[in-house]
Amino acid sequence: MYENIKYEVSEGIGYVTINRPKALNALNMDVLTDLYAAFTEIEADETVKAVIVTGEGKAFVAGADIAQMSQLNALEGREMMIMGHKVMNLIEAVEKPVIAAVNGFALGGGCELAMACDIRIASEKAKFAQPEVGLGIIPGFGGTQRLARLVGKGMAKYMIMTAEMISAAEAYRIGLVEKVAAPEELMDEAVKVAKTIASKAPIAIATAKSAINNGFDMDMKSASKFEIETFTAAFGSEDKTEGMAAFLEKRAPEFKNK
Repeated sequence: MYENIKYEVSEGIGYVTINRPKALNALNMDVLTDLYAAFTEIEADETVKAVIVTGEGKAFVAGADIAQMSQLNALEGREMMIMGHKVMNLIEAVEKPVIAAVNGFALGGGCELAMACDIRIASEKAKFAQPEVGLGIIPGFGGTQRLARLVGKGMAKYMIMTAEMISAAEAYRIGLVEKVAAPEELMDEAVKVAKTIASKAPIAIATAKSAINNGFDMDMKSASKFEIETFTAAFGSEDKTEGMAAFLEKRAPEFKNK
């Protein structure tokens, strides 16, 4: 169904793999279109409880496709950036938790793709950078905004303005990734985290993601009100009734996403 990505579902986990290994999985318009379609499908599929995004071969995503971008004029470049934002915003907003399993280079658009995910787990061999200023441009898939929110304004300026490539260990130190794993254990660790999250109440996971994402840019008073409303939505669900009953009865809950 998809030409530039692989997508499959197994045991409630959706696996999205960027599949252009000869181009180090560089993002072009075709890849972005496939990603948008895949995550639209994921959002509608109630059997999917969590998603893992990774790259085929030795790179996660080594950036946007410079060969394609070099041929674009300013208006065409703008259209590509708009599509990139649509994809990243969809990944960030989709109700299912999304885990980036960063297996290698996550440069430019690849770093931006990882940042659009909820959780980032990196191989010890992974490398991160926003190298766009060396090409005469700036990050255009949300990088100037998400990076600052993840690592702070000063570190974001440093990474973007120097275009310095950093290791997985440094990415962990500054808060760009949440976990670092040995290369051979990366997918196992990502699956473990995905299954742990998938075992929880789907409505609670979705409302928690919404509360964090939406409240982050609000003032504390508005964010607190938003949390109350999302809490109320979860509290009125069948999942809340089942979860609390299971706790009191000392058994595993059977959530129904209602």
